[in-house]
Amino acid sequence: MSGNPFDLSGKIAVVTGASRGIGEAIARRLARQGATVIVSSRRLEGCQAVADAITADGGVAEAVPCHVGNMEDIGTLFEHLRERYGRLDILVNNAATNPYFGHILDTDPGAFEKTVDVNLRGYFFMSVEAGRMMRERGGGVMLNTASIAGLQPSPGQGIYAISKAAVINMTRAFAAECGEHNIRVNALLPGLTRTAFASALFDNPDFYAEAVRAIPLQRHAEPGEMADIALTLVSDAGSYINGETITVDGGMTATRL
Repeated sequence: MSGNPFDLSGKIAVVTGASRGIGEAIARRLARQGATVIVSSRRLEGCQAVADAITADGGVAEAVPCHVGNMEDIGTLFEHLRERYGRLDILVNNAATNPYFGHILDTDPGAFEKTVDVNLRGYFFMSVEAGRMMRERGGGVMLNTASIAGLQPSPGQGIYAISKAAVINMTRAFAAECGEHNIRVNALLPGLTRTAFASALFDNPDFYAEAVRAIPLQRHAEPGEMADIALTLVSDAGSYINGETITVDGGMTATRL
């Protein structure tokens, strides 16, 4: 263990949904601590832009597109990891989708399937593939980005909230069964964070004002604040944290649950 518990030198990390928002912030933070970061999301262009920015900042990164809702893409990603790096130390499951906003009784089957395919099935099989590689190498760390919606669903976000609740329990299941292989698995639960993914919330002044009133810190979060917690969880600084869901919401759930 390095004298710096946040040092990730020599580590290979995959961050999904890393072309923007929280995923991009996490990818940049891990690279600054020395990790070689595989920047992944659906489109190569967005991944490449982030990888290039990391390289310009003195880090090491590679852009590898992967739609986690597609099993073939997952297989291709891990085949590439085996051939080029031969190992994986850190997986951050961050890619997510939320194609439907409305009453739960009006949920479209297509939106349901897309949400489950990406937010749950994608996380599950990315974790299976990563866990197998980590087991071969004697350990590793996985981090799942869930949401406070997984604790307390908001109106109009039914299937999204359900998928995130499933991610929370999936995190515990993997942590319980993979700990014997020196694999730690935790979940990050962001609250209101300014990202393109959450732009609809910020673009509605009434909703935003109501949301901020419910946050004891009286403000939203920035992606970098989530990245700081992610770094702690995937580094030696969090070496005894396993099976936990870390809520980072400015105290919102303290007043709602």
